Amino acid sequence: MTTGLARISQLAKEHPDRKLQTIMHEVNAETLKEVHKRQGRNKASGVDEMTKATYGEELDKNVDDLIARMKQFSYRPQPVKRVYIPKDGSEKMRPLGLPAYEDKLVQGAMADILGAIYETRFYEFSYGFRPDRDCHQALNALDKELWNGTNWVVDADIKGFFDNVDHEWLMRFLGHDIEDKNFLRYVKRFLKAGVMEEGNFINTDSGVPQGGSISPILANIYLHYVIDMWFAEVVEHQCKGKAKMVRYADDVVCF
Repeated sequence: MTTGLARISQLAKEHPDRKLQTIMHEVNAETLKEVHKRQGRNKASGVDEMTKATYGEELDKNVDDLIARMKQFSYRPQPVKRVYIPKDGSEKMRPLGLPAYEDKLVQGAMADILGAIYETRFYEFSYGFRPDRDCHQALNALDKELWNGTNWVVDADIKGFFDNVDHEWLMRFLGHDIEDKNFLRYVKRFLKAGVMEEGNFINTDSGVPQGGSISPILANIYLHYVIDMWFAEVVEHQCKGKAKMVRYADDVVCF
């Protein structure tokens, strides 16, 4: 973790009730270039048809130009290109979102900042899309609780969750923890960037950016407020017996 992200993480941990300010400056030349390094070389391009190799030919110039546009608020995320690929080797097709290359960089840097803040606040029973956590750990936790005096199990999978995240509520949740208006403004721009499918533009009035690196952390923040806090602060305290939960993204098991 870079010095800037470590500082944000420390502030979030030491002052859980304080809103984070002036965090947008961590989207800078250093962090954008670091996200650029993490990009795969043979990834399909978005509507801009820009590749890592081409962008990297004049990396310093391109990043400096991007930062200048962001400071002037003239940078606007482009629509996500939607394509369809076979689902699990079957004849069914599933949608795949391909953000523009610069959007990948900005999303990646912003996702790192959000991770530095919320990893100090997420609950232990949340396993999906988090560093050093995976589905195997979630299954182990599930197995442990099943044999720990459990009498009832409720399994819930939220239908179409990622496509139906409420933008207004998500921004309210982020506003509980973040006071940097510039950062929040760019989150909202990503949410509203839209989708391009076969040359047709589709508005995105709900949901998180398809295929974007910021989508998993935004989804986890939403579920942290909607499900996790409710379970930990209400259900566990008001239940006459013992109540436990394991969540992997939008798949939830309560015991």
